[in-house]
Amino acid sequence: MREGFRRRILVTGGAGFLGSHLCERLVMQGHDVLCVDNFYTGTKDNIAHLLDTANFELMRHDVTFPLYVEVDEIYNLACPASPVHYQYDPVQTTKTSVHGAINMLGLAKRVKAKILQASTSEVYGDARVHPQPESYWGHVNPIGPRSCYDEGKRCAETLFMDYRRQHGLSIKIARIFNTYGPRMHPCDGRVVSNFMMQALAGAPITVYGDGSQTRSFCYVDDMIDAFIRLMETPDDVTGPLNLGNPDEVSMLDLAQRVIALTGSSSEIVFKPLPVDDPLHRRPCIARAMEVLGWQPVTAVDEGLLLTARYFHAKRFGSAAPSAPTAVAEPANAAFSRT
Repeated sequence: MREGFRRRILVTGGAGFLGSHLCERLVMQGHDVLCVDNFYTGTKDNIAHLLDTANFELMRHDVTFPLYVEVDEIYNLACPASPVHYQYDPVQTTKTSVHGAINMLGLAKRVKAKILQASTSEVYGDARVHPQPESYWGHVNPIGPRSCYDEGKRCAETLFMDYRRQHGLSIKIARIFNTYGPRMHPCDGRVVSNFMMQALAGAPITVYGDGSQTRSFCYVDDMIDAFIRLMETPDDVTGPLNLGNPDEVSMLDLAQRVIALTGSSSEIVFKPLPVDDPLHRRPCIARAMEVLGWQPVTAVDEGLLLTARYFHAKRFGSAAPSAPTAVAEPANAAFSRT
């Protein structure tokens, strides 16, 4: 790779939520970015503002088929990440994780590129250790409705480590915990987008179980910072590395926060907990702090407000203000200024 020079960087899943933010950041840094996506869950709207940029290129391609390009770095983000999307076609989800990893690793081997795998906290399953360190092997159901994603990502990690051991590839594995922010798909079934869309519509907010189950939410800008820092580490740093926000939030608390900052009249309703849904999810990020000098800097309330403005603009077509305001303002003030 041409260290210190303008790099040729491939981002698979580049038109998705995380991928589009990563492409944007890399383009801003002056690199030549090739965005590859089959648009199963990604959308051109996410990268439309980059299409006329000289150092950005878009290619429609499915990573379950080989790709022949010349690049210096590969960020492998291709895979539906929400239960609604990855359970719709579970066989294809597994293929995307496994065949996609094989094809991207083969490409990295051929062109001697550094490659980062976007893995997931789902490799820990319904964890029996809390918070989850990278040394924990997980508690995963291999035959349940979520297994196509959980086990597909676990297999991808295996492939990355074996390509490292067998072929000496320069690899990075990022275990991504819940991430949110603008460009999330409004119908992806994830909790932040669900709550936002329900609140803005004045519809009942659906909380599964009793709402005591917890997640840790990392704002997208912080996650992209971590990706880039991990890619820039020396070759002996492979991961897996937990990337996420260690501040834990219960689902009931999150629902109440969303109602408050949107000024919604929505009521909270409770439904049974889905099969294999983890009760607790919180990363131990000690290794990321030590190796990357990284930790999230965006407070949850600040990130939720920025995200709510995005969804408000998507739903009502009105321009959302660009700078955050305090959540303590009247709730509808977040959307009243243009």
